[in-house]
Amino acid sequence: MLRIAFASSDRTTVDLHFGGAESLVIYDVSPGQADLVGIGEFMKAEQIGESGRAGLAGSVQDKVLPKLDFVGECAAVYAASIGSSSIRRLMRLGIQPIIVDTGHAILDLLNEVSLALVYGGLAWVDRAKAKALATPPKPMAVDGAPKHVLLSSIDEME
Repeated sequence: MLRIAFASSDRTTVDLHFGGAESLVIYDVSPGQADLVGIGEFMKAEQIGESGRAGLAGSVQDKVLPKLDFVGECAAVYAASIGSSSIRRLMRLGIQPIIVDTGHAILDLLNEVSLALVYGGLAWVDRAKAKALATPPKPMAVDGAPKHVLLSSIDEME
């Protein structure tokens, strides 16, 4: 099982920049199944002046720190964009940053990970799978959260 986060305003598509995301959703993904296990809501990052955002990296006002804490046990974070500083910080935590087109369906990405868990083909999934076997993430749950039946075989795609 892998824990995956998505920067999403509607919980169905990836449509937010990681650092400025006001919401993140986390799924536990196994071959053929994905369970919504976390929903994080964050304070909006406010613009200061013409070229800066509120807070500086590592300061009390750093808008990325709460997001890094929230996704701390994830194998990957999907977002419409991720700044270079956040990419470095995610990678330092052992989390794979993945940038996808705005509007990419979360369910499609969950199916891609499910199939990769069975057949391989995504290097980051192979690395994360090996790591998850050694140290599985702590259980999380969201009351009434949807459970998705995913593809676990290429034959199911027809």
